[in-house]
Amino acid sequence: MEWLDIVDADGQPTGKIVERTKAHAEGIRHRTSHVWLLRKRNGHIEILLQKRSDDKDSSPGCYDISSAGHIPAGVDFIPSAVRELKEELGLEISGEELILCGNRDIAWDTEFYGKPFHDRQYSRVFALWCDKDEKEFVLQEEEVSGVMWMDLDAAIEAVKNNTIPHCIYTEELMMVKGVAVNGF
Repeated sequence: MEWLDIVDADGQPTGKIVERTKAHAEGIRHRTSHVWLLRKRNGHIEILLQKRSDDKDSSPGCYDISSAGHIPAGVDFIPSAVRELKEELGLEISGEELILCGNRDIAWDTEFYGKPFHDRQYSRVFALWCDKDEKEFVLQEEEVSGVMWMDLDAAIEAVKNNTIPHCIYTEELMMVKGVAVNGF
């Protein structure tokens, strides 16, 4: 079982915890860390998209954030982000390397495998400069079926126009673009 802190509208733990499955079944707000990997190639900013495993409990087989995860009860955003990068992509970094892009409050309702799914996340969004080729990442097969670098503007257009299967929010890509364009 995976236990999560129940949080208020500002992402602060309330002192209560909830099991992950129950949080999604009942729409209970919890925290996540999102990390977008960026690199510059040929004068363009590229972003790494993660392809979710076909066995995921939500959005299987869709392109997603470079690395993201639910924050276990009692853990904070940065340690969770660092752990997820190591688990999902085999990257070992220091938390100081993460660049804060901002916070997002996410609420969406859908159905997976015939069951209602109510996601209520308070997410902290980070960027990370990482100039590696796709084959250099060590992927956690249960979570990630592949990764691909994509021109950032092309990724924004692909998400806006739904030309790739994804579970990405355009607003979040724009947050990351703002940080990338303004330099880090």
